[in-house]
Amino acid sequence: MAEDFWHGHPDRMNETAHDALKAQCEQQWERCLYTSNTLLIWLRTLRKLRIGFIITPIVFGTLASWDLISSDDRFRVLTAVLALVAGLVPAIYAALKLDEHMPTAARLAGEYKNLEILFKDLGRIGPKKTFAEFEAEYKEARERLEAANKESYTAPEWCFNRARAKIEKGDYWFEEENQSRNNRIDE
Repeated sequence: MAEDFWHGHPDRMNETAHDALKAQCEQQWERCLYTSNTLLIWLRTLRKLRIGFIITPIVFGTLASWDLISSDDRFRVLTAVLALVAGLVPAIYAALKLDEHMPTAARLAGEYKNLEILFKDLGRIGPKKTFAEFEAEYKEARERLEAANKESYTAPEWCFNRARAKIEKGDYWFEEENQSRNNRIDE
C-alpha cells in the first residue's frame, strides 16, 4: 500500500525520509546537549571536590600543629578537632572513590559533546546529501552514541537540573542560535 502511495513520487518519498532523519538528528543532538553539559557540570564538581579534599587536611593539619594554638591549653579541644579532621578527610575521600569517576566523566563528557556537534552538523548538512549518504553518516553517529550509552554512567540528578537551567537560560548557545531559537519560540 505504501508503495502505491509513493509510486510515481520518488521525490516526495526521499523528502519525507530526509525530514524524518533530520528530525532524528535534532532529537539526538538535544539528548547529547543535555548529557554532555550534565557530565561537564559533574566533572567540574569532582575536580573542585578533589581540590577541597586535598587542601583541607593540609590546612587543618598545619593549624593543629601551629605552636600558637597547640601550646595553649585553652585551644586543646580546637587542636584535637583540627587534627581529627585533617586525618579523617583523606580517609573519607578514599572511601568515596571520587578519583575513579573523573576519567569516565571526562571521557564521556567529551564524547557526548562531540556527538552533540556531530548530530547538529548532520542535521544541517545531511538533508543536502543523498539519502544513502545521510543515512550512513547517521548510523555511524548512532553507533558511537550507543557505545557511549552502554556505559550507563550517570551524574547526580542535581547536575542535570543545573545543566537544564543553564541550557534554558541560553548559556550554551551562540548568538545566532539564540536568535534562531527566539524566532522559533515567537512563531
